Amino acid sequence: MCIIFFKFDPRPASKNAYRLILAANRDEFYHRPSKSAEFWGNNNEILSGLDMEEGKEGGSWLGISTRGKLAALTNYLQPRQDTGARGRGELVTQFLSSDMDSLSYLHKVSTEGHLYNGFNLIAADLSMAKGDVVCYYGNRGDPEPVVLAPGTYGLSNALLETPWKKLCFGKRLFLEAVERGQALPKDALVEQLLDVLSNDEAQLPDPAIVAQGMEYIQPILSKYAAVCVRCPTYGTRTNTVILVDAEGRVTFTERSLLDQDTAHWETRTHEFRLQS
Repeated sequence: MCIIFFKFDPRPASKNAYRLILAANRDEFYHRPSKSAEFWGNNNEILSGLDMEEGKEGGSWLGISTRGKLAALTNYLQPRQDTGARGRGELVTQFLSSDMDSLSYLHKVSTEGHLYNGFNLIAADLSMAKGDVVCYYGNRGDPEPVVLAPGTYGLSNALLETPWKKLCFGKRLFLEAVERGQALPKDALVEQLLDVLSNDEAQLPDPAIVAQGMEYIQPILSKYAAVCVRCPTYGTRTNTVILVDAEGRVTFTERSLLDQDTAHWETRTHEFRLQS
C-alpha cells in the first residue's frame, strides 16, 4: 500500500512557484530490506531508494534523475497475488535508467502489464527545453497510457483518482499545505507536506476499499484507511517530498523509519539542478 499526491504546472506564473510538488508514502513490511535514497547509475545520475529483498533487488518505488526522468509506483489492491509475477519495482528503475520518453515507455509497459501483479505507474519527463510531460498507466485499468493535463492528482492502491476516502482526505490536506506554502520558505513547505504524509486518521467507513478488497479481513482493511498506515509489522516506512522549481532546481527530502521503530526516523535532503 502506498499513496502519492502531486501537483504539476509546466509553466508556473511566478519564478517562485514550483513546476512539480510531489508527496508520497511507501507502505511496506518493516522487516523488508531496502536502501534509503541515494544517487546511483552510470554517472550517479539517478536518485531513489532501492529494494534489497532477495529476488527483487534493485527495484524501486519512487525516483528522479538529473536528466529529468521521474517515476513513481503504487501496487493495486488485489487479494490474490501471483507469486511467479515479475517484480514491479523494476518498472521504476528501468525507466529512470532508459533513454525512452515517458509515453513511449508506458506504451511498452502496457504490452507487458500481464506479467505483473496489479500496479499503477507515473512516468514523467521534466525538461526546460521541451516542456514537462507527466504520464500514467495502470495495468488494471485502460489498456493505453494517458498524458496527464496540468493539475493536482491523487493515487493510492486503486486506479488514478479513484475516490477512496483517505485519498480525498489526503488530497485536501495536500492542497491546503501547497496553498499555505506559497507564502512560506521552501523548508517550511516541506515540513507541512511531511505532516500531511504523517496523518494517521482513519477515514472510515469506506465502501470503496471494502469492495475492492472484499477478500481481506475487515480489521486489516480498516488499518489501510489512513494516509499514514500503522500496523504492528507493516505500515508507512518512508515519506518523500519532491519539489522542482521554475528554474529546474530539485529538492528531494526523504524521511525513513529506523530499525523498524515507528518512534525513530531519519530525514535526508538532496538538492541538485536538472540537466535538461
